[in-house]
Amino acid sequence: MASWNRRRFLATGALTAGALALGSATAAARPAPPLEVAPLGREFLWGVASSGFQSEGRAPDSNWTRYIAAGKTEDPYLDSVDFHSRYRADIALAAQLGVRVYRIGIEWARVQPRPGGWDEDAFRFYDDVIGSIRAAGMRPMLTLDHWVYPGWQAERGGWRRAGMVDDWLANARAVVDRYADADPLWITFNEPAAYLMNEVRHGGLGVTDIPAMQERLALAHDAVYDHIHRVQPGAMVSSNVAYIPAAEAAINGGFVDRIGARLDYIGIDYYYGFSPHSVLTQFPDPGKLWTLSLQPEGIYYALDHYARRFPGKPLYIVENGMPTENGRPRADGYARADLLRDTVYWLQRAAADGMNVMGYNYWSLTDNYEWGSYTPRFGLYTVDVLNDPALTRRPTDAVAAYTAITGRGGVPGDYRPTRAPAVCSVVDGLSSCTDQVTLPR
Repeated sequence: MASWNRRRFLATGALTAGALALGSATAAARPAPPLEVAPLGREFLWGVASSGFQSEGRAPDSNWTRYIAAGKTEDPYLDSVDFHSRYRADIALAAQLGVRVYRIGIEWARVQPRPGGWDEDAFRFYDDVIGSIRAAGMRPMLTLDHWVYPGWQAERGGWRRAGMVDDWLANARAVVDRYADADPLWITFNEPAAYLMNEVRHGGLGVTDIPAMQERLALAHDAVYDHIHRVQPGAMVSSNVAYIPAAEAAINGGFVDRIGARLDYIGIDYYYGFSPHSVLTQFPDPGKLWTLSLQPEGIYYALDHYARRFPGKPLYIVENGMPTENGRPRADGYARADLLRDTVYWLQRAAADGMNVMGYNYWSLTDNYEWGSYTPRFGLYTVDVLNDPALTRRPTDAVAAYTAITGRGGVPGDYRPTRAPAVCSVVDGLSSCTDQVTLPR
């Protein structure tokens, strides 16, 4: 059966929520497009993103290994892309791109395989990974929870149980205390709304448990946020949202409001956009991510949405990338390098229009286990897990493109996107139809 992963959640939310766009307020008139875009500043954080379970391999017992064993995924896990033994080489690939941030997850299931007991060998693995990231001149971005928790917690009921918050915090505080000196950026929970939907889909949660889990995530976020700031003064902490075109306020707004006082920056994951034309020309299939409409200008609307919601607060694109089917060219002809350059152009436009954009992570450095399947490929470096036992990292055209981007701080000033903005994109509701971004003539 097809797995319900984060990208499918995002895509389905977008496709089913178009009617909500009609309720969106129209934004003030947008500034005229500049003839040239300025590079993003020297302080801008270019990065790459990954998660622990999706890339590490050698997976310990967890809710997700149990979902896989129960036949709820398309592909077996195998050893993923074996980041666990290849991390030094992968970190070197990231450093060669010229990025300044490397996002990883610290897997609770790996460091606490049993109640009350932490695995020192597992911590030493993460010590080496974080040390290698820093030695390569990059800053770690550490995710405390990327949808995976220990198998023994699954046996206790997972997020159905109120005591999960205290157990989660015991582990999170141990992680924070160990790595605060590395001055990481922090993500508490990856895409909370998608986390909820995945737990419901795979049976870790009942539909009626959703409000309680959401409140428990908020309580845990608030508590660990305070702890991080006690041990790492000046820390930057967030919980990144999976941006849902046309329905962002309805789906993520309540949770963001709940924890908004404890967000040092707004973390945004943006992948897809849609318009009436894009749906009519190729009806998208959320089970086939490579069929979904890619609208790079949508990242501008997503940033603008949160710039208006949290005036002046730093905005960070924690994830953005392109899915392909087993690495093959997309049917729409969009190349990974072209989408990357087009997207960065719109980041520069957002900054030019006064949005406080602090960073951008490409998802992901390598292909990985896309929450149940190896078919969707997102990597700058492609890896054919099912057919290549050597797990060779093969560069896509986006490797050279991203290296050039980080070297100059963006695309050249006179760059023009390969795809014009969509007519009536509904990424930020009606406002992204009635007051569309345009290109200079």
